[in-house]
Amino acid sequence: MATRVSAGIMLYRRVDSGIELLLAHPGGPYFAKKDLGDWSIVKGEVEPGEALLAVAHREFVEETGHVAPDGTPIDLAAIVQKGGKVVHAWGMEGELDPATAVSNVVQLEWPPRSGRRQPFPEIDRVEWFGPDEARRRIKETQIPFIDRLLEALDRAASR
Repeated sequence: MATRVSAGIMLYRRVDSGIELLLAHPGGPYFAKKDLGDWSIVKGEVEPGEALLAVAHREFVEETGHVAPDGTPIDLAAIVQKGGKVVHAWGMEGELDPATAVSNVVQLEWPPRSGRRQPFPEIDRVEWFGPDEARRRIKETQIPFIDRLLEALDRAASR
């Protein structure tokens, strides 16, 4: 079986209290009542031959309705999620009003085994979180993205 690969962007912004990170909550009925440990960076699947960073930009548009900001991306390397999916990520500084975010829609069979397909947003909301709260909300395997971004920003600030 081929390894599934995703690529995404961890948008961050500078605020008076430090740094905030934009995280996405998955849409659909399976995640409606889930919160801590279920949020993610904005990301999506890479098809063979696609450039990783280009996919990250495409998925940002699809899942937020906004173009990712211009600027130099910070390579946050890759992690492997519990199911074996490899996720590549980049940190990018920018602004986004969560109230204006609109995700693409996916069709899911719901209720299960009913044969009926219903549309659900792939992402039902995005929100800004400080690093400590982001660590509580994001999938455990994606926590290194937060740590790597903060380390890179600290290194840049000390130059």
